[in-house]
Amino acid sequence: MKFGIFYELQCPRPWEQFTERDLYQNALSQVELADKLGYHYAWEVEHHFLEEYSHSPQPEVFLAAASQRTKNIRLGHGIIQLTTNSPARVAEKVACLDLISNGRVEFGMGEGGSITELSPFGRGMEDKREVWDDAVRCVMPMFKDGGCEYDGPYFKFPMRNVLPKPIQKPHPPLWVACSQLETIEMAGRRAIGALGFQFLSAEMAHAWVHAYYNSFTRRQDKLGDYQSNCNIAMVSYFMCAETDEEARRRADGVTFFQFSLAWYSGSRNRERPPPGSVNLWDEYEKWKKANPELAHKALTGGLIGSPETIRRKLRRFEASHVDQIILLNQAGKNKHEHICESLELFAKEVMPEFTGHEPEHQAWKQSVLDGTIVLEDLDTTPYKERAGVGKGVAISKLAGVAA
Repeated sequence: MKFGIFYELQCPRPWEQFTERDLYQNALSQVELADKLGYHYAWEVEHHFLEEYSHSPQPEVFLAAASQRTKNIRLGHGIIQLTTNSPARVAEKVACLDLISNGRVEFGMGEGGSITELSPFGRGMEDKREVWDDAVRCVMPMFKDGGCEYDGPYFKFPMRNVLPKPIQKPHPPLWVACSQLETIEMAGRRAIGALGFQFLSAEMAHAWVHAYYNSFTRRQDKLGDYQSNCNIAMVSYFMCAETDEEARRRADGVTFFQFSLAWYSGSRNRERPPPGSVNLWDEYEKWKKANPELAHKALTGGLIGSPETIRRKLRRFEASHVDQIILLNQAGKNKHEHICESLELFAKEVMPEFTGHEPEHQAWKQSVLDGTIVLEDLDTTPYKERAGVGKGVAISKLAGVAA
């Protein structure tokens, strides 16, 4: 397996003069450290208007800054919202970042998760998948040499040569956000890497990895002329410390991440309160006080614990043949120094075992792709319920109280 780190750039209240500046600067320092420690990917989201949950509307700015402080780590858009951006502007952003990073960009694409984000850009929840499909068809020819034009149901583009062109040919690797579990199968069918933002258990990962690879090899239906990217990555909450108890104490922000995620992504067509009218951190503190058992349970999942505890959990994910685990520990008010210590301890005590098995994993993957190994078509129906919290889970389901 390979390992990535993941950023929503959470920013709970209270907000002071330098709160957001410190958030960005600390995150950049963490990416720089991760690069030195040998982590493979740094992923950054695009979100709009999600107070406290994510203050990351321009991921290409953050990733560009990270590119100048790192040498090897891959810089991933996880994701660019194709529904709220002009395809030409997307192609320009990706190509420019690829140039200044010397060819280290991963191009993750997504739809946007709620009317909070989509409606200000004139998009709705009901047709966002169709808009995304159209945007993929429109943007991919823009990476080719020469001009292109497009006339689709949602996007029109006259004959132009979109410049510059990326270093990576024919384009940076493609990924799609899998905020719904069923999207993992769709990613395989479209021959695009799957970014699983569902915090799956190892058993669920096993079933969905089978669904992904079988769709990739047997039911492939690409949206256009682009290079396939057969990879599946899963996000996991993360904090590594000397003991399980210390890791859980340091990872308290994970419960805020779950709460704020449910606040914005549950009941996606529901209007949220007016800007500035809700202190989400205060609401979270009330929820945690009223639901101590659920708050504690949140810290027993994911990859939170001592090196030995995390190693044991990772061995189960490794058996499912996930390509990459994306580690999320910038959450809530988790401390910068604890995040750095966690990255260092994991890189020293845990990561070498699993990166050392990468040749065997690649050999397995090649055998699946060439048909030497035939994967069973597993029934994913028992694994369509989210493990823990994912996008779209209502607070009522998380907390046992009305949303």
